[in-house]
Amino acid sequence: MSEPQRALSAGRADAATPPADPAAPADAAGPTDPAAPAAGRLLELTVTDLALLERVRIAFSDGLNVITGETGAGKSLLIDALGLALGARADPGLVRHDAQAARLPLLYSSYPITPASEILHELSRYQRLGVRTFQAEDEIAAAGVALGAAFAGSLGVTGTSGPGLALKSEMMSLAVMIELPMIIVDVQRAGPSTGMPTKTEQADLLMAVHGRHGEAPLPVLAVASPADAFGTMIEAARIAVKYMTPVIVLSDGYIANSAEPWLLPDLETLPDISVPFVTGLGGEPRFLPYRRDPETLARGWALPGTPGLEHRVGGLEKEDVTGEVSHNPANHQHMVMQRERKVAGIAAGIPELAVDADPGAGLLVIGWGSTYPAIFAGVRQARARGAKVARAHLRHLNPFPRNLGEVLRRYPRVLVPELNRGQLRQLLRAEFLVDAIGLNKVQGMPFKTSEIEEKIVEMTRP
Repeated sequence: MSEPQRALSAGRADAATPPADPAAPADAAGPTDPAAPAAGRLLELTVTDLALLERVRIAFSDGLNVITGETGAGKSLLIDALGLALGARADPGLVRHDAQAARLPLLYSSYPITPASEILHELSRYQRLGVRTFQAEDEIAAAGVALGAAFAGSLGVTGTSGPGLALKSEMMSLAVMIELPMIIVDVQRAGPSTGMPTKTEQADLLMAVHGRHGEAPLPVLAVASPADAFGTMIEAARIAVKYMTPVIVLSDGYIANSAEPWLLPDLETLPDISVPFVTGLGGEPRFLPYRRDPETLARGWALPGTPGLEHRVGGLEKEDVTGEVSHNPANHQHMVMQRERKVAGIAAGIPELAVDADPGAGLLVIGWGSTYPAIFAGVRQARARGAKVARAHLRHLNPFPRNLGEVLRRYPRVLVPELNRGQLRQLLRAEFLVDAIGLNKVQGMPFKTSEIEEKIVEMTRP
């Protein structure tokens, strides 16, 4: 055993692992429930020995599946999770590839904003993992740099909070039109405007789903806990490169300033997010940049400078297949529908929604994002008082899991706890015509377990 591995083994938790949570958000990189088992190591994340901490970092850069959270210094596990999740798939030594697959370097570009700035600070430490960071002069430039990196063949990522997401909307529309993979991380805070920058909220959901001009659909995912950030970021990258689309990942200030122990997955079990770039004409007399994969509807990704693959990109509408500029009305409708079908089709490639339900339950409690621990504990305590209840939690918010409608219709009553005025509830009512009831809080504070417990008991009384 190497010195780093011995040091890590000394910090291993010996406590027995509780049973898995069947309703935790599906996670390609391992379970999201802090108590759920998976292949890997369960490590204590509060590291006081700086020498040990450095050995941990070196061990990870050498391929050991390790993540740390300096909770004593107030650093969130979210930040390390984002950095290592992205860095793990950017490093040439860690990415599995075959003759057709290409490794993706990571470029993270952002402008300082609370509570998202720590992502930039942390990622700047991972140059040896192939990560490049850039502090831009403003939010719009940060998004433009990330999109430019995607055009050049990198995994382009930008991060911000609510006001910055509004500023990035034009660049996100451009990414939708060009159809390039890009990730936008929104660490939500209490708004609107400057609002309460150090307080948490979940009020950016509708902006993430709809907040761009024109018909500009894109996938939206949400982080459920600090440890869940790892798997959610890898899932976002997988979707972005497989479907050639920008992806928004929603976190919030509560998660960003929290930490937890978690069971580490094996790097070999992580999905391969490398991508086969287009290198030839595919039997055509010239390159057709908007010829689509018949299964995913993704267009090809050709690196600039590849001989024979010169093509246009830009915000003007493209002619189907050829990519030439087009103002043809029928073509515009066709391309709008193609982009819409591509995002909707992602539902076929994500897990169905898992439900943790008591026999005979008549109430479903469904949430997203950082409400996960409060809902989990509130349901458990309500059950201890005799309530029969079902629970589910959403990672994928656009598109929804393909079985969500069937799950909602299974229960006479649906409760949606959110740190906003009812944005997920609005989406569920609009799409599935269910009479969902909201439990809404906008105080800049997370839910207390007791608040959810009491609402469940109230709704399940005979």
